[in-house]
Formats: sequence, C-alpha cells, structure tokens
Amino acid sequence: MGKGIKRDGPDSGAVNQIKGGQNMKRLKNEAGFTMIELVMVIVILGILAAFAVPKYASLQTEARIAAVNGFAGGMRGAVAVVQAKYMVVGTLTSPVTMTDTTTVAVSTGASGGIPTGAAVGIGAAMQDMSGFTPAYGATSTFTPTNGGSATCRVEYVEATGVVTALIGC
Repeated sequence: MGKGIKRDGPDSGAVNQIKGGQNMKRLKNEAGFTMIELVMVIVILGILAAFAVPKYASLQTEARIAAVNGFAGGMRGAVAVVQAKYMVVGTLTSPVTMTDTTTVAVSTGASGGIPTGAAVGIGAAMQDMSGFTPAYGATSTFTPTNGGSATCRVEYVEATGVVTALIGC
C-alpha cells in the first residue's frame, strides 16, 4: 500500500501511512479539546479552589477550638475526681492515691483536695496530655502543640482548681 491510499472496510475512516518502515493508523477526524475548553476547566477549578481553601482554614480553627474545649472539660473532670477521692478517704493529706495507683499531689486542709499546678499534681491527674504542651506553675497553661497561642490554650489555677478555656484560636 502506498502513502495516503484509502481502504474500504471496518477501518475506512483511517488512513494507512508508512513511516520508518512501520504502518501507523491515524484517524482522519481527530477529536480533542480546544484551548478555550481547557481554559474554562482551569477557571472553574480555580473558582472551586477559592471557595474550598477558606472553608478548610475555618475547619482547622474549629477543630482547634473543639480540642481546647475538650481538654478543658477533661481537666475539670480530673479535678473533680481527685477532689472527691480526697474527701472520701478523709485523711486530708497529700498525695491522693487514685484507684489505678496514680498519686496526685493536692492542696491539704478542709477545703483541700485540689491538684497542685505541677506535673505531680494536675499533670498526674490528667495522665494523657498528648497534643498539648504544659507549662506548670501557680497558673498552669496547656497549649495545643499544633497552632496554640496565648489566646488559644487551657489555664489551670492551682489555688482554686478553676479551669479556663481560652478559645481565641
């Protein structure tokens, strides 16, 4: 067969060409995307991305706020459990030994039982603080390891046992 000769049959829409000694088929009416169609798809993807990125950033902030609130709730529960154990035992001494044999340093006296602001106090009462970085003191702070700040953290006051969630994340 020569170059550009048409054939009849099932591939009648094709032209056989000889190039480098090999037969190659090429469709007569090649179909593809025009430049305008490709640009329109890129523009539509850009518009969708413009809406998705702020939504994603908002989800990160909401997740961080939820984590801080959840951690604060867990800490309030830990303080209450330690204080209840202190009162039930009735020895009015520190430390308090919890059911799982964890010892928690607490304030003493009639209104005591509040975990201290140290690793052996509130740190032991919480047991698992993954995802938060503690800074112990009279007012202990627990900052999320991923995006926490001075306005996005949990504060614990050892004198009163008050737990505050700062959610300006």
